[in-house]
Amino acid sequence: MERYDLAIIGGGPAGHAAAMRALDLGMRVILVERDRIGGTGIYNGALASKTLWEMAMRVSATNELMRKRGREPLKLEWEEVNKALQEAMFERKYLYSCHMQLLAEQRDEHGRPRFSYERGEAVTIAPHVVEIRRPIGDRHIEAAHIIVATGSRPRTTAELPCDGVNVLTSDQIFDLEAPPESIVIVGAGVIGCEFATIFSNLGRTRVHIIDRADRILPFEDADVSELVAREMERRGVIIHRNAKLERLTVQPEAAATSRVTYELSYPDGRRESFTVEKALLSIGRVANTDRLGLELAGVAMDDRRQPLLTGTATSQPHIHIVGDATGTNMLVNLGELEGRHAVEMLAGLRTDQPSYANMSTIMFLDPEVAGVGLNEQECRARGIPYRMARIDYSCLARAIAMRRTRGFFKVLVTDDEEMRVIGMRAVGEHASSAIQAVALMIRQGTPVRELAELLHPHPSITEGVQECARMLTGTSIFKPEVLGDKLRCTRWAPAVKAA
Repeated sequence: MERYDLAIIGGGPAGHAAAMRALDLGMRVILVERDRIGGTGIYNGALASKTLWEMAMRVSATNELMRKRGREPLKLEWEEVNKALQEAMFERKYLYSCHMQLLAEQRDEHGRPRFSYERGEAVTIAPHVVEIRRPIGDRHIEAAHIIVATGSRPRTTAELPCDGVNVLTSDQIFDLEAPPESIVIVGAGVIGCEFATIFSNLGRTRVHIIDRADRILPFEDADVSELVAREMERRGVIIHRNAKLERLTVQPEAAATSRVTYELSYPDGRRESFTVEKALLSIGRVANTDRLGLELAGVAMDDRRQPLLTGTATSQPHIHIVGDATGTNMLVNLGELEGRHAVEMLAGLRTDQPSYANMSTIMFLDPEVAGVGLNEQECRARGIPYRMARIDYSCLARAIAMRRTRGFFKVLVTDDEEMRVIGMRAVGEHASSAIQAVALMIRQGTPVRELAELLHPHPSITEGVQECARMLTGTSIFKPEVLGDKLRCTRWAPAVKAA
């Protein structure tokens, strides 16, 4: 039985990142993937959806100009959309494949490959033994350490029939052969709202989205979700707020363009029924850890048969679980962080748990949303006093030059003399480019006055972040007491209970 320092089960972003860090540390590594290298990160997740988003945004921007000039809107053929999608996925897959092929040619001091890649389904059959099931015959290896990075799959329920043709998951949506005339999206979280943005901006689909809460993106501040919702509705998206999905059925005898019927109920007792061509289920994802045989490796499970974790570590200290397979924090950048962190723990280089304190996120909506650290509703839920400054994009020279003035910056700092940065939200053009410096400031506990004194390029979107810092230090160029509809500078603290 061949022996490795580290066996990694799953070749998505988290598994690949773990393998590369292990090679840095001189480990002999085998990476096992049952399907396609790159996983959801390439084929039905971040890369694929963002390629569609980029195309949809360009179509939308073009059609804004067309409408202003009284011309017919652009209708991009689905073959062109699909071609661009396939090209993007191929380029990324090719990069992964070439990289791993070249690494596999490297040898250690004993003449053995430092890195090996195996295609097959891996299961643990003993604490240090992995069985790799392949069409050409099973293979058994021994590993001093094991990292599980098997990703996740869309959540489905028995109540919502998912046939892969009329009712789709977020994985199956990329297999469409043509844009639907109409679609209902079940779930108003990030994934649901991103696909609502994509289809509405492509301009070929009437989009409905079902929101059980009173607003979409309920984990974000109300000003963020309300701006996004307003822009969706401006493009014709129908948002069913405070709606409970009572029934969703496929009508086999109905017209080809109206196959799915759904019924909603509301708190006031009303009921409504709608018929659309397709339905997309966007109700979360579940970890792919249920068929790995982890119990045979001695890994303790909870009542739902999910591995018990402390950070990324299981009850078996030589086995870690990272990325989507943890069942939480399902983002590519966090999966890569966890993969690298787990390797360093297994190598004895660190004992701390991964930190998500300054996690940066991007939501590919229209307008784009980016954030880092805490938002206002999180501060209030935790009883954290804060000061907040917000500036509208209509005050920024670069946004005016781009003719893209929808959006705002919002910076939160501690309510004390130091005013250390604790969070930021950016909504609008170039939002994702504006948050990284603030992420570093949060990590280092930097006072906001440092940001106020930086020299930013002009004209740039990031000048808005600096103007927020200046408002908080009382040195802003535009004064909130004068331009109160575009600038805000406030404080919040928990109410003191009377004795």
